[in-house]
Amino acid sequence: MKAWQFTGTDTPLELNDVPKPQARPGTVVVEVKAAGVCHSDVTALDDPGWMPLFPVLPRTMGHENAGVITEVGDGMDGWQVGDRVGVAPVMPDGDAIGYGQWDGGFGPRLLATEANLVRLPDEVPYDLGAMATDAGLTAYHAMMTTGGCRPGMKVGVIGLGGLGYIGARVAVLTGAEVYAAEVAPKTRELAGEIGLTDVADTITAFKDKDLDLIVDYAGFGTTTAQGIETLAEFGTFVQVGMGKLEATINTYPLIINQLTIKGSKSGTVEDLAGIYELMRAGALTPPMNHITQADIPAAIDALRTGGVIGRFIAMYD
Repeated sequence: MKAWQFTGTDTPLELNDVPKPQARPGTVVVEVKAAGVCHSDVTALDDPGWMPLFPVLPRTMGHENAGVITEVGDGMDGWQVGDRVGVAPVMPDGDAIGYGQWDGGFGPRLLATEANLVRLPDEVPYDLGAMATDAGLTAYHAMMTTGGCRPGMKVGVIGLGGLGYIGARVAVLTGAEVYAAEVAPKTRELAGEIGLTDVADTITAFKDKDLDLIVDYAGFGTTTAQGIETLAEFGTFVQVGMGKLEATINTYPLIINQLTIKGSKSGTVEDLAGIYELMRAGALTPPMNHITQADIPAAIDALRTGGVIGRFIAMYD
């Protein structure tokens, strides 16, 4: 089978012939029906700081996947051929689908374990199911589990891309008053369908709103600094976006306002199940752009350029 593989920093993905995976004890084979393309794929390709996540090269990328189980290994008795599943990317040891020792969904089949698999409701199509496994899972975890969003809270969201759209929408559905920062004018036009109270090109526009929680889904350094300077006293800042791996912050508001800063990475299968329930009910339908497997490198280039509305989802026949 053909798969797009990472071979090193500043090197384009290579379309290579790779063997079809076979189930071994503790794993299943998932035939990928949909695979999302994430901005972290861009960063992994461009930033040498990501190389420790790829101890074995080449590695098939693609960490947002949904599909059908086609083979079941020993010890996986709770699953059977034909089960529709979403694949949560992170392993208990911190490794992840599409990184480390595990090939991802930029090829048509992959191995997954009990720690990855979540049943995909029949009402949720594969494209939404794939988006939820990272953009949904990570956004939900950062907003709800790490950030502690609750009804009546004043929440700021930085970035309304694949993750930020979902995080903002989840906060709205929770009953929070949500303000968002987004640099792309066309993306700011999504404010109405998300249910935002207000949107601007920078989170500092809401310094007078006494925001209790700000979640940065962009993570470009300056966004981190701006979020910390915008929070209300005793506020919480959650960093989840990884556009840049460094930020210079003003420690004065951090100290004077007694702020809390948290990092958030991916999420749990319970978070993914929660996202699937919102999608099953029709309350969460983020925008997306369907592509083919052949289009994955072009989608990465488009994300690198910026201004993309909606998640790129590669659909397999």
